[in-house]
Amino acid sequence: MNRILGSKISITTHKAQTTRHQIVGIYSDDDTQIVFLDTPGVISPKYELQKAMMKTVERARSDADVILFIFDPTDTHPTDEVIELLRSINKPILLVVNKIDAIDRAQADQKVSLLKDKLKFQSIHYVSATVGIGVEELMESIRSLLMPGPPFYPKEDLSEHPVRFFVSELIREQVYLQFQEEIPYSCTVEVISYEEDIDIDRISAEIIVNRKSQKGMLIGKGGVAIKNLGIKSRESIEEFIGKQVFLDLHVKVREKWREKENWVRNLGY
Repeated sequence: MNRILGSKISITTHKAQTTRHQIVGIYSDDDTQIVFLDTPGVISPKYELQKAMMKTVERARSDADVILFIFDPTDTHPTDEVIELLRSINKPILLVVNKIDAIDRAQADQKVSLLKDKLKFQSIHYVSATVGIGVEELMESIRSLLMPGPPFYPKEDLSEHPVRFFVSELIREQVYLQFQEEIPYSCTVEVISYEEDIDIDRISAEIIVNRKSQKGMLIGKGGVAIKNLGIKSRESIEEFIGKQVFLDLHVKVREKWREKENWVRNLGY
């Protein structure tokens, strides 16, 4: 989606379950508008946060006209949950084989043949989001499956989410990139204040952790870890909004917030 829109609106890391929200991306050209819904990956939910994530998958499944199944042939085979979900959808499904620049085509074909034995696809597309291989052909296939109608959004819009949302996501992305084990999965980010000025935006945000012991890990010895997180997050936010940022980060403990429905809802999930 980031490649198609020419702008980073969905965070990406090498870790599973990076996407927690449904991210809306809006592509517009002279005669087409396509609204993309980037959802969390399909999992069997174990706690309230994961249940909320799967609800967004269900909503997107009912709202969408076309399903794009993004498959990484360099990774493990899709789980039974993913296969069963796709089997239950009575809509055109396009198999999008990503990272084709990082794997031998014959190897990718072998893995695709296993999927074809289990699922029926409208079409199959070999792409690279990194370098842009096959993306134009994919867009043509999507166009051919959509019904004519009026645009939902102004042509200049790329998403319906506010800037504060993307700021919190960019900070969370850095947590995934810089910390190991359970830390990324135990954290969420809440923007407390966002003050815009001509030259610089001032942002205050809280990183919320699931247990008290995780607070020390995020801060690090002598505050080194949180300082580095702040530097990388600020750079990422500045690149996104195109101006200078003053970023103030704090860590807060909300015991077992992921397991509590009211906390999950209050934190925007």
